[in-house]
Order: sequence, then C-alpha cells, then structure tokens
Amino acid sequence: MILIDTSAFLALLDKADIFHEKAIDTWISLLTANEDLITNSYVLVESVAVIQNRIGLDAIRELNENILPHIEIDWIDEKKHILSLERVLTANRRQLSLVDNSAFNTMQNFGITEAFTFDNHFAEEGFTVLPTP
Repeated sequence: MILIDTSAFLALLDKADIFHEKAIDTWISLLTANEDLITNSYVLVESVAVIQNRIGLDAIRELNENILPHIEIDWIDEKKHILSLERVLTANRRQLSLVDNSAFNTMQNFGITEAFTFDNHFAEEGFTVLPTP
C-alpha cells in the first residue's frame, strides 16, 4: 500500500508543475503494478483546496473522476484528529502541518512505508518517497 500526498495530486494535475512528468510516470507505474493506493480525508481536503485555487474546477473534476476512483480514503474521525494534533504539538515544528501529521498517522496505522509525494517531510520522518529523487 502506498499513500498519495497533496503534492503528488497537484503535480499530476498541474502541467506547469516542475514535477508533472515525474508524477505522470509514477502514477502510470503504480496503476500498472496494481498497487493499493490510499490517502486520507485531510490530504483530500487540502488537495481540493490547493488544486481549485491554483488550477481550477476542471482539475477538481479530473481528480474526482479519474484519480480518486483508484484510491482508498482513510476518513479522519475525532480520535484520529486528536492524535494528529498531538503529533503536531509534540513535533514542535512550525512547517510540519496537521495534514502532514495526519498522513504520517495513516501510514503508521496501515503499516505503510512508501508515499507518492514531492514533500521532503515524508523522507525526514523515515518513509520511502516515490518517485525517488
């Protein structure tokens, strides 16, 4: 199982993104390999907000119709929210967001070691990042 992060969704959909080609190649590779893919609802909310703001509603339609059907969603409930917020406070790092910490918790809860992301925080937390730099 591989977690999909906001930066990967954005790179997939934004042709102007510097990682767009790498993202497309990685996405095709993951689908071809029939990998189990997951994200969580906080990553999804962040992704929709960023994509809508930067690219527009057509990109949201593309995400909803062609990307999300391939991805399981871990829905963040009150308990998961509290754990993620506690992780933010424990990390004591201004640039490590609630969404990042919720993704790390999802990865730990599912025993996931790999993330499709262009965010270096995942590697800093000891996860394997795809595509490899």
